[in-house]
Amino acid sequence: MQVLIYGAGNLILSDEGFGVHFVRHLEQHYQIPENVELYDGGTLGIMVHFKFEEADKVILVDVVQAKGEPGDIFRYEREDIMLKNIPVKMSPHQIGLQEMLLISEMRDAPKPDLTFFGIVAQSLDPGDQLTPPLQAGLEKVAGLVVEELAKVGVELKRKDA
Repeated sequence: MQVLIYGAGNLILSDEGFGVHFVRHLEQHYQIPENVELYDGGTLGIMVHFKFEEADKVILVDVVQAKGEPGDIFRYEREDIMLKNIPVKMSPHQIGLQEMLLISEMRDAPKPDLTFFGIVAQSLDPGDQLTPPLQAGLEKVAGLVVEELAKVGVELKRKDA
């Protein structure tokens, strides 16, 4: 099983860079098996739809504008995304999930199992650091990703464990 962990975001808008910071967090703190690819999607959006087509399981991590407190984490499935039951995009650079999935469908590409973890941002002001709630959210989302992958028989272990 090929797994893609895709972090989206803009590193110069504080919490908007969460997905990229998350990929870096996993690289630093977890042993990544050969069948798991960590991908810093940055603000590339629709230009990298092919990455989704190469995997059997995709986990996308990004910020969302949803009701809740900064640092609250939400989990969405492919159906939520295709039915547009996900919150509003945070920035014009954010990945267009529906568009990416529709392009893949039009190409008759395989449909990977897709899970989206979205976290509520505190600040989108210019800056390269996460706010405290999102900094704390790195390990919380990591725990959710570890659980998600364990369901399909893929193990991520902490390096310091």
